[in-house]
Amino acid sequence: MLMKRIFITGSSGCIGHYMAEALIQETDHELYFLVRNPEKLQFHYQSRPNVHLIIGDLQNLEKFSDFLKTVNVAILAATSWGGINESFEINVTKTIGLMKLLDPEVCEQIIYFSTASILDQNNQPLPEAGTLGTNYIRTKYQCFTQLNNLPFYNKITTVFPTLVFGGEFNKPYSHLSGGIKDVIRWIDLIRWFKADGSFHYIHARDIAKIIKYLVENPPTESENKNLVLGNQKTTVNEAIEKICDYLNKRIYFRIPLYIFLINFFIKAFRLRMEDWDYFSINYRHFTYKDTVTPATFGMDNYCTTIEDVMKLSGVYPQKN
Repeated sequence: MLMKRIFITGSSGCIGHYMAEALIQETDHELYFLVRNPEKLQFHYQSRPNVHLIIGDLQNLEKFSDFLKTVNVAILAATSWGGINESFEINVTKTIGLMKLLDPEVCEQIIYFSTASILDQNNQPLPEAGTLGTNYIRTKYQCFTQLNNLPFYNKITTVFPTLVFGGEFNKPYSHLSGGIKDVIRWIDLIRWFKADGSFHYIHARDIAKIIKYLVENPPTESENKNLVLGNQKTTVNEAIEKICDYLNKRIYFRIPLYIFLINFFIKAFRLRMEDWDYFSINYRHFTYKDTVTPATFGMDNYCTTIEDVMKLSGVYPQKN
């Protein structure tokens, strides 16, 4: 297979660590990781000679412009979760600016990380994501809706992760996995309620498998280049039932969580709620069409079930 020069941003995060591990261990491609602080990296970037670190960030990419014109594949996973100005600068201005520094005659593919939160149930941009979303969601919406104006739009493969689990002793935990044990502590209360809602989820290792596949098998002109990453949808009630079954906790009856009851809990517990939180409570079904996992491309999934999520998050069944 022809060796490619691959440029990766966002490698210090949860998904980034899994991607780096897969690309280093399972390919021979020449890899360039853009990092601000090498001390945060827990993967073995010194394990083979053609793996390189570029010390810098998206703010000063112009000084690497000559190098970027030699890149065959760009994997753009870096993101900002900060304030609106910082988020817009990194997630929109600098991300699009990076793409413009690539040579369309040399670069065969740009794999851009967005988020499924900006899509509606038909996989189209969700307007509320652009007006009510958090700084992260709003700027991801703004960036994605500008991509089709770029002259090299046909080279962009956009991936939209759904809820991401992942992390272990040598990899950072995702936001969800980092807080799952705290949620489990409330399961004795949660199991008494039922709620109308549904979602998808995926493990960061499965995302890494998909990215590696895309690197070696770029989508053709006729193939879908907007990929929502996630297992089949599950309802909130199904998830609670499976977690309780896994933990050997019985469910005797359940109280419907109507909107007025949710609002009561918000006020009673003085929960801090943003516009996006209220929208999500009413929208409820963050589901999408034709979600993909490694199995879509003929590979084995690492994490498919709620039970898998529990085990991989270090949550174990309780004895009766």
